Amino acid sequence: MPESPRWLIKVGREEEGRYILGRLRGEGGADEGRAEAEFQDIRNIVELERKTSKQQTYFAMFTGWGSGKLHTGRRVHLVVWLQILQEWIGIAGITIYGPTIFTIAGISAEQRQWVSGLNDITYMIATLLCVFTLDKIGRRWTLYWGSVGQGICMFAAGGLARATQNKVNAGEDPSGVGGAATFFVFLFTAIFGATWLTVPWLYPAEIFPLEVRARGNAWGVVGWSVGNGWTVLLLPTMFSALNEKSLYVFGAVNAATIVIVWALYPETNQRTLEEMNLVFASDSIWNWEAERNYALLKEQNPELVQAAQRGNSIVTDPESGAPVRSGSLVPRNMSLDAKTFEKSGSDEFETEKPPVKHN
Repeated sequence: MPESPRWLIKVGREEEGRYILGRLRGEGGADEGRAEAEFQDIRNIVELERKTSKQQTYFAMFTGWGSGKLHTGRRVHLVVWLQILQEWIGIAGITIYGPTIFTIAGISAEQRQWVSGLNDITYMIATLLCVFTLDKIGRRWTLYWGSVGQGICMFAAGGLARATQNKVNAGEDPSGVGGAATFFVFLFTAIFGATWLTVPWLYPAEIFPLEVRARGNAWGVVGWSVGNGWTVLLLPTMFSALNEKSLYVFGAVNAATIVIVWALYPETNQRTLEEMNLVFASDSIWNWEAERNYALLKEQNPELVQAAQRGNSIVTDPESGAPVRSGSLVPRNMSLDAKTFEKSGSDEFETEKPPVKHN
């Protein structure tokens, strides 16, 4: 397993990095020049990291200080709150209250262990579904159908848990209704495993610029820690006061997440890190504005977007958001702000010219 070319170049082992890129990208035929172009892009990024190291601290990322059109602060808050929402859509509640539902359903202590283990196995198997659906329907639609399914399960499990308890209080057999409540606990766990378990952990790796990608993932872990700690501390008191009605709260949170994801979270599926920089170039927090701005950039700066789609690293000035690249076509006056783009005719692009040889 070779070292990462980006790491090798970052620590000064450039020739090794260039060699590995050549093996990965190919060096002949249609692939000729790809490795060298990517090598130059990575060197530019490493240089940018050194110049902007003070703007890459965790505090600077959280506040967005100095990030300009990259809007790093917005991305940090998106990944933090996505992880917090992951805890509040109900998985922590099911973990705590599930055994109670099993108990009032008439399941013995010995059987509860077996049922809980079976629920965990269902959870594990359901995660495999995401492997086949995530790239086909995208991140946003994965969260959408997860929220819908989980919300239905929460409301159904809460209502059936109350009906089961009523039957127990009346001295009637609760097994039928209790079995239905148990089914919705299983169904919720399976849907969560196929949707919301995966995307909040994947999303940070897909939206941050390369130079702060590792720290962006760390912010995602911070969000998970906050959400997990918050629910673990609060839910015992919440269930003590509300009992099964707590599940209705989780159902309502699931409904709210549909609107939140739709309004604030851009789609990352089939987009490179460089394309996500263009998506987040909008000054608006709303997703529809970001997509509209991206569409304008795509129309006005086709070379920029095409380079991003090929995966070429577009190094941007942290203050202006303007691309800084060497050895490639760069439109003059190009900006990541679509409103400031100025088209200047046939001499719009400047290219790196080869040296002139004198005989």
